[in-house]
Amino acid sequence: MAFPKKKLQGLVAATITPMTENGEINFSVIGQYVDYLVKEQGVKNIFVNGTTGEGLSLSISERRQVAEEWVTKGKDKLDQVVIHVGALSLKESQELAQHAAEIGADGIAVIAPFFLKPWTKDILINFLKEVAAAAPALPFYYYHIPALTGVKIRAEELLDGIQDKIPTFQGLKFSDTDLLDFGQCVDQNRQQQFAFLFGVDEQLLSALVMGATGAVGSTYNYLGRKTNQMLEAFERKDLSLALNYQFCIQRFINFVVKLGFGVSQTKAIMTLVSGIPMGPPRLPLQKASREFTDSAEAKLKSLDFLSFTDLKDGSLEASS
Repeated sequence: MAFPKKKLQGLVAATITPMTENGEINFSVIGQYVDYLVKEQGVKNIFVNGTTGEGLSLSISERRQVAEEWVTKGKDKLDQVVIHVGALSLKESQELAQHAAEIGADGIAVIAPFFLKPWTKDILINFLKEVAAAAPALPFYYYHIPALTGVKIRAEELLDGIQDKIPTFQGLKFSDTDLLDFGQCVDQNRQQQFAFLFGVDEQLLSALVMGATGAVGSTYNYLGRKTNQMLEAFERKDLSLALNYQFCIQRFINFVVKLGFGVSQTKAIMTLVSGIPMGPPRLPLQKASREFTDSAEAKLKSLDFLSFTDLKDGSLEASS
Protein backbone atom coordinates (compact mmCIF):
# COMPACT_ATOMS: atom_id res chain seq x y z
CA MET A 1 0.00 0.00 0.00
CA ALA A 2 1.37 3.40 -0.97
CA PHE A 3 0.83 6.32 1.37
CA PRO A 4 0.87 9.85 -0.05
CA LYS A 5 2.57 11.29 3.03
CA LYS A 6 6.33 11.52 3.13
CA LYS A 7 8.17 8.95 5.20
CA LEU A 8 8.48 9.69 8.91
CA GLN A 9 12.10 10.75 9.42
CA GLY A 10 14.32 13.05 11.42
CA LEU A 11 13.62 13.78 15.06
CA VAL A 12 10.33 12.75 16.63
CA ALA A 13 9.60 14.00 20.16
CA ALA A 14 7.99 11.42 22.44
CA THR A 15 5.54 13.83 24.01
CA ILE A 16 4.97 14.23 27.73
CA THR A 17 1.38 14.32 28.99
CA PRO A 18 1.09 17.52 31.08
CA MET A 19 -0.83 17.07 34.34
CA THR A 20 -2.16 19.27 37.10
CA GLU A 21 -0.96 18.87 40.67
CA ASN A 22 -3.96 16.62 41.43
CA GLY A 23 -3.18 14.27 38.55
CA GLU A 24 -5.66 15.40 35.91
CA ILE A 25 -4.50 16.04 32.35
CA ASN A 26 -3.66 19.69 31.72
CA PHE A 27 -4.88 20.15 28.16
CA SER A 28 -4.50 23.93 28.37
CA VAL A 29 -0.73 23.92 27.75
CA ILE A 30 -0.57 21.59 24.74
CA GLY A 31 -0.88 24.43 22.20
CA GLN A 32 2.04 26.21 23.89
CA TYR A 33 3.95 22.90 23.93
CA VAL A 34 3.52 22.52 20.13
CA ASP A 35 4.88 26.02 19.52
CA TYR A 36 7.82 25.37 21.84
CA LEU A 37 8.82 22.17 20.01
CA VAL A 38 8.64 23.80 16.59
CA LYS A 39 10.19 27.18 17.39
CA GLU A 40 12.68 26.41 20.15
CA GLN A 41 13.73 22.85 19.38
CA GLY A 42 13.17 22.56 15.62
CA VAL A 43 11.15 19.35 16.12
CA LYS A 44 8.07 18.94 13.92
CA ASN A 45 7.14 15.29 14.44
CA ILE A 46 5.63 13.82 17.58
CA PHE A 47 4.88 10.42 19.10
CA VAL A 48 1.87 10.69 21.43
CA ASN A 49 0.79 8.45 24.35
CA GLY A 50 3.96 6.37 24.40
CA THR A 51 6.15 5.57 27.39
CA THR A 52 7.14 9.21 27.99
CA GLY A 53 3.48 10.25 27.69
CA GLU A 54 2.42 7.70 30.34
CA GLY A 55 0.02 6.33 27.74
CA LEU A 56 -0.61 3.06 29.56
CA SER A 57 -1.38 4.92 32.80
CA LEU A 58 -4.19 6.85 31.09
CA SER A 59 -7.75 5.68 30.61
CA ILE A 60 -8.94 4.97 27.06
CA SER A 61 -11.07 8.12 27.20
CA GLU A 62 -8.06 10.20 28.29
CA ARG A 63 -5.87 8.71 25.56
CA ARG A 64 -8.48 9.69 22.97
CA GLN A 65 -8.69 13.24 24.34
CA VAL A 66 -4.90 13.64 24.44
CA ALA A 67 -4.59 12.40 20.85
CA GLU A 68 -7.31 14.80 19.69
CA GLU A 69 -5.67 17.76 21.40
CA TRP A 70 -2.26 17.10 19.82
CA VAL A 71 -3.76 16.62 16.34
CA THR A 72 -5.89 19.78 16.69
CA LYS A 73 -3.16 22.01 18.12
CA GLY A 74 -0.52 20.61 15.76
CA LYS A 75 -2.53 21.26 12.60
CA ASP A 76 -0.48 23.25 10.05
CA LYS A 77 2.41 23.41 12.55
CA LEU A 78 3.61 19.82 12.92
CA ASP A 79 4.62 17.56 10.04
CA GLN A 80 3.49 14.25 11.50
CA VAL A 81 1.55 13.16 14.58
CA VAL A 82 1.88 9.44 15.32
CA ILE A 83 -0.36 8.03 18.04
CA HIS A 84 0.66 5.05 20.14
CA VAL A 85 -2.43 2.84 20.41
CA GLY A 86 -0.95 -0.25 22.10
CA ALA A 87 -2.93 -1.78 24.96
CA LEU A 88 -3.27 -5.09 26.79
CA SER A 89 -6.73 -5.49 25.25
CA LEU A 90 -6.99 -6.05 21.50
CA LYS A 91 -10.42 -4.36 21.49
CA GLU A 92 -9.10 -1.24 23.20
CA SER A 93 -6.13 -1.09 20.84
CA GLN A 94 -8.46 -1.37 17.85
CA GLU A 95 -10.73 1.34 19.26
CA LEU A 96 -7.76 3.69 19.70
CA ALA A 97 -6.48 2.89 16.19
CA GLN A 98 -9.86 3.64 14.64
CA HIS A 99 -10.09 6.85 16.65
CA ALA A 100 -6.62 7.95 15.49
CA ALA A 101 -7.76 7.55 11.89
CA GLU A 102 -10.96 9.49 12.53
CA ILE A 103 -9.18 12.51 14.03
CA GLY A 104 -6.63 12.75 11.21
CA ALA A 105 -3.47 11.35 12.82
CA ASP A 106 -0.57 10.58 10.47
CA GLY A 107 0.19 7.09 11.76
CA ILE A 108 -0.25 4.63 14.62
CA ALA A 109 2.23 2.58 16.62
CA VAL A 110 1.76 -0.46 18.85
CA ILE A 111 3.85 -2.21 21.50
CA ALA A 112 3.58 -5.94 22.15
CA PRO A 113 0.99 -6.82 24.83
CA PHE A 114 3.03 -7.38 27.98
CA PHE A 115 0.87 -9.22 30.53
CA LEU A 116 -0.48 -12.17 28.56
CA LYS A 117 2.46 -12.13 26.17
CA PRO A 118 2.84 -13.33 22.59
CA TRP A 119 5.74 -15.78 22.70
CA THR A 120 6.25 -16.29 18.96
CA LYS A 121 6.65 -14.01 15.98
CA ASP A 122 3.48 -15.35 14.33
CA ILE A 123 1.32 -14.72 17.39
CA LEU A 124 2.66 -11.18 17.77
CA ILE A 125 2.07 -10.46 14.07
CA ASN A 126 -1.51 -11.77 14.37
CA PHE A 127 -2.15 -9.29 17.18
CA LEU A 128 -0.52 -6.37 15.33
CA LYS A 129 -2.39 -7.26 12.13
CA GLU A 130 -5.76 -7.02 13.88
CA VAL A 131 -4.90 -3.58 15.29
CA ALA A 132 -3.55 -2.29 11.97
CA ALA A 133 -6.74 -3.47 10.19
CA ALA A 134 -8.80 -1.13 12.40
CA ALA A 135 -7.09 1.85 10.69
CA PRO A 136 -6.41 0.61 7.14
CA ALA A 137 -5.60 4.08 5.78
CA LEU A 138 -2.88 4.86 8.34
CA PRO A 139 0.81 3.95 8.29
CA PHE A 140 1.49 1.37 10.99
CA TYR A 141 4.65 1.19 13.12
CA TYR A 142 5.76 -1.49 15.55
CA TYR A 143 7.12 -0.13 18.83
CA HIS A 144 9.89 -2.50 19.94
CA ILE A 145 10.75 -1.98 23.61
CA PRO A 146 11.63 -5.41 25.06
CA ALA A 147 13.06 -4.06 28.34
CA LEU A 148 9.57 -2.87 29.32
CA THR A 149 7.33 -5.41 27.58
CA GLY A 150 9.42 -8.49 28.32
CA VAL A 151 8.65 -9.65 24.77
CA LYS A 152 12.06 -10.64 23.43
CA ILE A 153 11.08 -11.48 19.83
CA ARG A 154 13.86 -10.00 17.72
CA ALA A 155 12.77 -7.10 15.53
CA GLU A 156 14.77 -8.48 12.62
CA GLU A 157 12.72 -11.70 12.70
CA LEU A 158 9.45 -9.80 13.07
CA LEU A 159 10.17 -7.67 10.00
CA ASP A 160 10.84 -10.68 7.78
CA GLY A 161 7.85 -10.71 5.41
CA ILE A 162 5.77 -8.44 7.67
CA GLN A 163 4.27 -6.38 4.85
CA ASP A 164 2.71 -9.53 3.39
CA LYS A 165 0.71 -9.86 6.62
CA ILE A 166 0.34 -6.16 7.49
CA PRO A 167 0.21 -4.14 4.24
CA THR A 168 0.13 -0.82 6.13
CA PHE A 169 3.40 -1.56 7.94
CA GLN A 170 5.79 1.36 7.43
CA GLY A 171 8.55 0.91 9.98
CA LEU A 172 9.47 0.50 13.59
CA LYS A 173 10.44 2.44 16.67
CA PHE A 174 13.40 0.47 17.98
CA SER A 175 13.90 1.20 21.69
CA ASP A 176 16.62 -1.28 22.55
CA THR A 177 20.41 -1.20 22.78
CA ASP A 178 20.89 -4.29 20.57
CA LEU A 179 22.61 -2.71 17.56
CA LEU A 180 23.09 -6.12 15.94
CA ASP A 181 19.33 -6.59 15.81
CA PHE A 182 18.80 -3.00 14.63
CA GLY A 183 21.51 -3.23 11.98
CA GLN A 184 20.00 -6.41 10.59
CA CYS A 185 16.54 -4.78 10.45
CA VAL A 186 18.10 -2.18 8.14
CA ASP A 187 20.36 -4.53 6.21
CA GLN A 188 17.68 -7.11 5.40
CA ASN A 189 14.97 -4.62 4.43
CA ARG A 190 16.83 -2.21 2.17
CA GLN A 191 14.28 -2.52 -0.64
CA GLN A 192 11.27 -1.81 1.55
CA GLN A 193 11.83 1.90 2.27
CA PHE A 194 10.80 1.36 5.89
CA ALA A 195 11.23 4.06 8.52
CA PHE A 196 13.88 2.85 10.98
CA LEU A 197 13.35 5.06 14.02
CA PHE A 198 15.85 4.60 16.82
CA GLY A 199 14.66 5.06 20.39
CA VAL A 200 17.78 5.15 22.58
CA ASP A 201 18.75 8.83 22.50
CA GLU A 202 22.24 8.44 23.94
CA GLN A 203 23.18 5.93 21.19
CA LEU A 204 21.62 7.73 18.23
CA LEU A 205 24.86 8.38 16.34
CA SER A 206 25.68 4.66 16.37
CA ALA A 207 22.23 3.93 14.95
CA LEU A 208 22.64 6.60 12.25
CA VAL A 209 25.81 4.86 11.11
CA MET A 210 23.77 1.62 10.99
CA GLY A 211 21.15 3.27 8.77
CA ALA A 212 18.55 4.77 11.10
CA THR A 213 16.26 7.12 9.17
CA GLY A 214 15.08 8.99 12.26
CA ALA A 215 14.72 8.88 16.02
CA VAL A 216 11.92 8.94 18.59
CA GLY A 217 12.86 10.02 22.08
CA SER A 218 12.04 11.95 25.22
CA THR A 219 15.17 14.13 25.24
CA TYR A 220 14.21 15.70 21.91
CA ASN A 221 11.61 17.67 23.88
CA TYR A 222 14.41 19.77 25.35
CA LEU A 223 17.61 18.71 23.52
CA GLY A 224 16.05 18.73 20.05
CA ARG A 225 18.10 21.65 18.79
CA LYS A 226 21.37 20.08 19.96
CA THR A 227 20.42 16.71 18.47
CA ASN A 228 19.41 18.34 15.17
CA GLN A 229 22.89 19.86 15.04
CA MET A 230 24.29 16.35 15.40
CA LEU A 231 22.06 15.10 12.56
CA GLU A 232 23.18 17.98 10.33
CA ALA A 233 26.86 17.26 11.06
CA PHE A 234 26.28 13.57 10.27
CA GLU A 235 24.56 14.42 6.98
CA ARG A 236 27.54 16.62 6.05
CA LYS A 237 29.74 13.59 6.84
CA ASP A 238 31.49 15.59 9.57
CA LEU A 239 31.70 12.59 11.88
CA SER A 240 34.08 14.31 14.28
CA LEU A 241 31.62 17.13 14.96
CA ALA A 242 28.68 14.71 15.12
CA LEU A 243 30.59 12.69 17.70
CA ASN A 244 31.28 15.82 19.75
CA TYR A 245 27.54 16.53 19.86
CA GLN A 246 26.73 12.93 20.79
CA PHE A 247 29.32 12.92 23.58
CA CYS A 248 27.97 16.22 24.92
CA ILE A 249 24.42 14.80 24.96
CA GLN A 250 25.75 11.63 26.58
CA ARG A 251 27.39 13.64 29.35
CA PHE A 252 24.01 14.97 30.37
CA ILE A 253 22.15 11.66 30.01
CA ASN A 254 24.92 9.78 31.85
CA PHE A 255 24.71 12.32 34.67
CA VAL A 256 20.93 12.04 35.15
CA VAL A 257 20.89 8.25 34.71
CA LYS A 258 23.16 8.00 37.75
CA LEU A 259 20.68 10.10 39.73
CA GLY A 260 17.73 7.95 38.62
CA PHE A 261 16.18 8.99 35.31
CA GLY A 262 12.72 8.14 34.03
CA VAL A 263 9.40 9.66 33.02
CA SER A 264 9.04 11.63 36.29
CA GLN A 265 12.47 13.21 35.86
CA THR A 266 11.79 13.94 32.18
CA LYS A 267 8.70 15.91 33.21
CA ALA A 268 10.76 17.91 35.72
CA ILE A 269 13.51 18.69 33.18
CA MET A 270 11.00 19.73 30.51
CA THR A 271 9.27 22.07 32.98
CA LEU A 272 12.65 23.56 33.86
CA VAL A 273 13.89 24.04 30.27
CA SER A 274 10.65 25.07 28.55
CA GLY A 275 8.93 26.95 31.35
CA ILE A 276 5.73 25.02 30.52
CA PRO A 277 4.37 23.24 33.62
CA MET A 278 4.35 19.50 32.94
CA GLY A 279 3.20 18.68 36.45
CA PRO A 280 3.79 15.45 38.37
CA PRO A 281 3.49 11.95 36.90
CA ARG A 282 0.58 9.67 37.69
CA LEU A 283 0.90 6.94 40.29
CA PRO A 284 2.63 4.54 40.63
CA LEU A 285 5.36 6.95 39.46
CA GLN A 286 6.63 9.45 42.01
CA LYS A 287 7.38 13.12 41.41
CA ALA A 288 11.05 13.96 40.80
CA SER A 289 12.82 15.32 43.87
CA ARG A 290 13.89 18.93 44.24
CA GLU A 291 17.44 17.65 44.62
CA PHE A 292 17.24 15.94 41.22
CA THR A 293 15.88 19.06 39.49
CA ASP A 294 18.55 21.31 41.01
CA SER A 295 21.33 18.90 39.98
CA ALA A 296 19.94 18.54 36.44
CA GLU A 297 19.68 22.31 36.08
CA ALA A 298 23.30 22.80 37.14
CA LYS A 299 24.43 20.17 34.64
CA LEU A 300 22.38 21.69 31.80
CA LYS A 301 23.95 25.08 32.51
CA SER A 302 27.47 23.65 32.60
CA LEU A 303 26.87 22.06 29.19
CA ASP A 304 25.36 25.26 27.73
CA PHE A 305 22.11 23.45 26.99
CA LEU A 306 19.93 26.14 28.51
CA SER A 307 21.13 28.94 26.24
CA PHE A 308 21.13 26.98 22.94
CA THR A 309 24.45 28.54 21.95
CA ASP A 310 25.55 27.13 18.62
CA LEU A 311 28.92 25.46 18.34
CA LYS A 312 31.02 27.33 15.82
CA ASP A 313 34.02 25.07 15.44
CA GLY A 314 32.98 21.72 16.81
CA SER A 315 34.92 22.37 19.99
CA LEU A 316 33.24 21.39 23.21
CA GLU A 317 35.82 22.31 25.81
CA ALA A 318 33.13 24.10 27.77
CA SER A 319 31.10 20.90 28.11
CA SER A 320 32.49 19.38 31.26
